[in-house]
Amino acid sequence: MDNRYIVVEGPIGVGKSSLAGILAERFAARKVMEVVEENPFLSSFYGDRAKFAFQTQMFFLLSRFKQQQALFQQELFSSVTVSDYLFAKDRIFACLTLDQNELALYDRVFEALGPRVTRPDLVIYLQARLDVLLYRIKKRGREFERKFDAAYLEDLVKSYNEFFFHYSETPLLVINTSDIDFVNNEADLENLMTVIRKMKKGTQHYLPLASKRP
Repeated sequence: MDNRYIVVEGPIGVGKSSLAGILAERFAARKVMEVVEENPFLSSFYGDRAKFAFQTQMFFLLSRFKQQQALFQQELFSSVTVSDYLFAKDRIFACLTLDQNELALYDRVFEALGPRVTRPDLVIYLQARLDVLLYRIKKRGREFERKFDAAYLEDLVKSYNEFFFHYSETPLLVINTSDIDFVNNEADLENLMTVIRKMKKGTQHYLPLASKRP
């Protein structure tokens, strides 16, 4: 296939890790997953965002960069690679959580690291309504997300939409997943796979309708 390096992105709870796993299986691809649980500040961040935002964000930035460097020192293009995060998205969270001075320091590090990360061939941006995201977060039952703030998630969704509205660095496929279940419904998944396989250039939007349930 033409797209050798595919990134799946979207706000918390949208299903990016699930789709990345499915794509990796379908394309016999190498799978690169963000290791969220390893961040030692994350649980504290959800309890007190102002106090732990900078530590949380810097840990994510540096760990993501380290993972990207390890990945692309290998033979990236010997096979398809699928990842469940875009390195550039790290700044979405930084802009949302850091104060002015913290963001200025963060940006100095981000700007030094960003150009050293390989650009994907295709970015798939998953969207969903806020109520759907909150339901999915609750359903997966991660301990550190028990205190999850709906207002923070709403702000995050807005920031994601703003970021990808202006995004033009790579081909971009925007998919609204609010009314489909590509994990448990085969028809929803096959419709999604057809659109992904056809994606070539520019920006495209896909608003799928839920398949009829038996």
